[in-house]
Amino acid sequence: MGGTNVWDAEWEVNEEQARTLIGRQFPQLSSKQVKRLGWGWDNTVFLIGDEYAFRFPRRTIAVGSIRMEGKLLPKLEAYMTIPYPKPLFYGEASNEYPAPFLGYAYVPGNFPIGLTEERRALSAETLAKFLRRLHEFPVQAALKCGVQQDHRSLTEIASRKVKLEGFLSKVVEHLSPEESCVIETYISRLQTDRVEAVNALLHGDLHFKNMLVNENGIVSGIIDWGDLSVGHPACDLSVAYSFLPPYARGVFFETYGGADEETKLLARLIAVYIPVLILMQAVDDGNEAIAAEAKSNIMRALSD
Repeated sequence: MGGTNVWDAEWEVNEEQARTLIGRQFPQLSSKQVKRLGWGWDNTVFLIGDEYAFRFPRRTIAVGSIRMEGKLLPKLEAYMTIPYPKPLFYGEASNEYPAPFLGYAYVPGNFPIGLTEERRALSAETLAKFLRRLHEFPVQAALKCGVQQDHRSLTEIASRKVKLEGFLSKVVEHLSPEESCVIETYISRLQTDRVEAVNALLHGDLHFKNMLVNENGIVSGIIDWGDLSVGHPACDLSVAYSFLPPYARGVFFETYGGADEETKLLARLIAVYIPVLILMQAVDDGNEAIAAEAKSNIMRALSD
């Protein structure tokens, strides 16, 4: 990342530093155990005791997103039908650490990896109700909180298709001939260049690494809201293809309130696109379980 400016660098936060930073600003938490839960491109996450999770930005680009989450996530409470991490503690930047950080109610659960199709189907209505309510949130109120509007050009299918082909060439040796064939056939048949823009408040990154399920495999938490944005609902509706088996999609869309063919076409494309990105990352990390799950998401998205 380089550069001499502190804002250009990645700041790593370890458990000891997190304990100090949290204890200094929130003394009521200072006796609790601090454990690193995980880290992504933008944030490092710590579990505090067993009831709070704190996210520390690792990069400048993540700071605006943390500020926006802090403003908007509490406003979503009345719209939420699935548990989500509601911000409770607002950490300020200081000499020790150059960015704001957020503490949330911890949402327990497991990632939905390796679930049977029958288990997945059980969440069709749960997911549809969740998205119906989320997409009803007033767009103007979201924009006032600093949410970005269609910064990813979701409706431009032609350019996304080109990107997808580029990504696939990087992971093709990790796919079986059958998988490659199914994906290539799909891409070659995708003739639509763009769809009409529609604006709704989106989670923006709804996939198996940002969803939690309970012991019955039913979706019980939606996490990582750093990609909250305003754009085409198909972005979130992609879970109907990547997560749900084909026979559960009818009930999903019926419960959601319907979707036109353009929306479904774009939702399916994003249901292939996101897992391809996850697959690339998993191959880089040598994470076979995540790679296998990403592949099964792609194949599910392309099955009818």
